[in-house]
Amino acid sequence: MKVYISSDMEGTAGVVDWDQCVIGGSQYPYYTELLTGEINAAIEGAMQAGATEFLVNDAHSKMANLKPDALAGRAGYLSGRYKPMYMMQGLDASFDAIFLVSYHGSMGSRGSVLSHTYFPTAFAEVTVNGVVAGEAGINALVAAAYQVPIVLVTGDATTAEETERFCPGIRAAVVKRSVSRFSAEALHPAAARDLIREQARSAIEGLPTAAQTAVSLPATLGISFRSSDYCELAARIAGVERTGDLSATITGEDPLWIYQTFITVVLLCRGLVE
Repeated sequence: MKVYISSDMEGTAGVVDWDQCVIGGSQYPYYTELLTGEINAAIEGAMQAGATEFLVNDAHSKMANLKPDALAGRAGYLSGRYKPMYMMQGLDASFDAIFLVSYHGSMGSRGSVLSHTYFPTAFAEVTVNGVVAGEAGINALVAAAYQVPIVLVTGDATTAEETERFCPGIRAAVVKRSVSRFSAEALHPAAARDLIREQARSAIEGLPTAAQTAVSLPATLGISFRSSDYCELAARIAGVERTGDLSATITGEDPLWIYQTFITVVLLCRGLVE
């Protein structure tokens, strides 16, 4: 049984500041150890339920945050700052389940700690079929394309709620509750790992009846931009329709194409400031 793990970092228990989760931050090394512990807890729980093969896609920041030999379960490790499929690189139909570890709330959420949606400088809000979507909801398009269910998400309560909109019945390990965008009440790291381990085991045990991602097709991904410059750039991409000074949509029957087009928007907008 193969499990695909997309790992971010802002959803780790205790993380509330960019200094804790950005390479070069004074607290970054310590918090990457906590992140590794949460990823390993997810792997261990899945192994208890019979999972045998794992791929961890490091999907945070420059996507090179983990020590490969520290991963449990002899997991494969996919890393590197440029990936055509970004947070879902490496997923295909050969996997049986998807875990989203240490995810966070959307830029459009109310007070989720360190909330953003892919590129906060450009995107104020993203929707899928009119529903506000965080990175989990956007990434669910890829899960839908390959028909692999997303069965576990870890992070704060807002992240769990936002993910449930697109992944009905998903198991959620809520390891912290946000107070504001830069504060949260978190479980002790050991308690967080215990919870993740338990929910991961339950997620794999419940896999035979797990629901597929709930994305109706044709689907429309809507983007609200922070400035008209970003919107103008995005509209130059085939398949992106500008709908206002600060808004655009991507509509299609193929969820993978929608996601790939959105990622092209992300990369083009990043180029405006990098």
